[in-house]
Amino acid sequence: MPRIYKIECEVDGMGNIFMISDMHFGHKHIIRYENRPFATVDEMDNTMIQNWNQMIGKDDVVFVLGDVSFYNKEKTTQIIQSLHGYKTLIIGNHDEGRSVTWWREVGFEEVYRYPIVYEKFYILSHDPLYMSKNMPYANIHGHTHHLKYEDTQFFNVSVECINYTPMRFDEIKAVITKSEEGAS
Repeated sequence: MPRIYKIECEVDGMGNIFMISDMHFGHKHIIRYENRPFATVDEMDNTMIQNWNQMIGKDDVVFVLGDVSFYNKEKTTQIIQSLHGYKTLIIGNHDEGRSVTWWREVGFEEVYRYPIVYEKFYILSHDPLYMSKNMPYANIHGHTHHLKYEDTQFFNVSVECINYTPMRFDEIKAVITKSEEGAS
């Protein structure tokens, strides 16, 4: 049974909150597997880095919900340290072979092996979690790439679903809240 951490992120004085998942930097086959609109890995990587840095300011917080990089430590460090903002990682299935220390050393300020509860309502995880209608939570996740659940309790932030750009948490909350208000 997976553990879940309950955290209260100290964002006073910080900027906006963003979410993203499944960048797969350096993974050439993901272009074909997920029908990504890039001709090369370099084009894919550079587009995601550019999109990130155009959206994220130095004081913004980004929750990365797993599957970051297929590169070695040196190249991964170069990429992660080039990305703006305060970066928190929830380790995904393709990140598991590397330690929490490894991920901190490449540039993540916080790293979690398990899902976290954010703002007492949102469970942030790599894989979508089992949720019943009786559970008072919403699950923001990645892992499933293009697959979006037709359910108000789930929101997929895999890059394919959010135009390869981190998405503002307040926009995600608005979608979930609107969906919940319309549910009967």
